Amino acid sequence: MPILLLALLSVPIKLMGDSGRADEAQRKTNADALRAVFDLVLALLQEVVQEGTVMDCADGKTPLCFPILSAWIADHAEHAALHGIGSKWCPKCEVPSKELGGKPRKIYEARDYTLYWEKGQEQESGEAGIAEYFQQVGVKIGSNVFTELYRVNPAELHMPDLLHNIYLSLFKHMMEWVEGFLKKHKLQQAFDDAWTEIPPYSGFSVPKRAYRNVKQWRRKEMRNLGRSISAVLASALRNPASSQHQDFNIALKWVGGLVDFSLMTQYRSHTPDTLA
Repeated sequence: MPILLLALLSVPIKLMGDSGRADEAQRKTNADALRAVFDLVLALLQEVVQEGTVMDCADGKTPLCFPILSAWIADHAEHAALHGIGSKWCPKCEVPSKELGGKPRKIYEARDYTLYWEKGQEQESGEAGIAEYFQQVGVKIGSNVFTELYRVNPAELHMPDLLHNIYLSLFKHMMEWVEGFLKKHKLQQAFDDAWTEIPPYSGFSVPKRAYRNVKQWRRKEMRNLGRSISAVLASALRNPASSQHQDFNIALKWVGGLVDFSLMTQYRSHTPDTLA
């Protein structure tokens, strides 16, 4: 699949001032600048999606097509900036931030960014109560860079992906726990030794340095971690003392479960068994 660079997004000025009013003005300026860049980048898409454009198809024909933006893959910080919400809020629904990571008390409504935009206009005209409403639903600014796109619901653009949701989130969280577990049992060196002794095989890049010496984790390194963590951890936890047997078995079971989940997320289709 070809990838084309369309634009380099502007980096907004960070909010460093002491005045809340000054910060609010700068936040509005940042949002307006970001919106202007996206209006420019997406202008052609807006034109062809309404009038249609002739495009080459895989069957050799040239039908009239109406391309619609259907997904936006990014990390959470970028989604928060593009959607104008707080960093601890969900871009898809209005679940309170304090309920994230746990079991929500109910099913919450999907975000209506068109409504936020309308209320943002009311706020600019001096309408009372809008700021309190935005605070309740975690919205910083009513403008969303995708709001006026034809036949696009911004709340549906947020899509999970392996890099941000598995490699840089699930695995990162898992390894923070693993490191604490190894440190508690004084087995960090045993883990590093097993890590550097992994033999080469097809499709796998052999680690060139000890696990604790890796400073930057990229997609390839995290993918390799998922392929080897169960075996490396099992090697580091071999020969446990009698008081360690239960803890070590539970740790291996938990890590194995997370690795299994990461592999299942890459299935192209599912059955009732895999979903269960």
